Amino acid sequence: MGSANRLRIAKALFVLAALAGAPAFSSPASAQTTATPTANAAPTPDNAVLLTIFLKHDQSRPLGELNTQLERQGYYKAFPPPGVEVVSWYVMMGIGQVVTLRLPASRLREVNRAIENTAWGSYRTEFYPTYDYTAIAQGLRDKAQ
Repeated sequence: MGSANRLRIAKALFVLAALAGAPAFSSPASAQTTATPTANAAPTPDNAVLLTIFLKHDQSRPLGELNTQLERQGYYKAFPPPGVEVVSWYVMMGIGQVVTLRLPASRLREVNRAIENTAWGSYRTEFYPTYDYTAIAQGLRDKAQ
């Protein structure tokens, strides 16, 4: 299996792991309704995911044109959605921007839709959902000492 296939499988597994943390519906009737994320939903240790998004510039067009399109599509108003924490936001020269967000898993769809509705055309996107492993790694290091 090639490294590209392994990467695609790893991405799919990360997405499934993130979605597994989303709350389950309590009854069949509620599964028919559309859940509306609340703007005040906050990430907690038991529901938080980190989402790294690669926003790759369309290098066939000048930056001013890309920014005009982003403004016209409402990107600067919609992304990130209110209440989603920005952990980091860097420009990666020659690539575009790399944004890492912390959010409840239940708001993953909301962030995805904000990108789909406002960033496509100026950016090609890649999503990498992860989780905070710091406390677990430190516990394993402490145990090994």
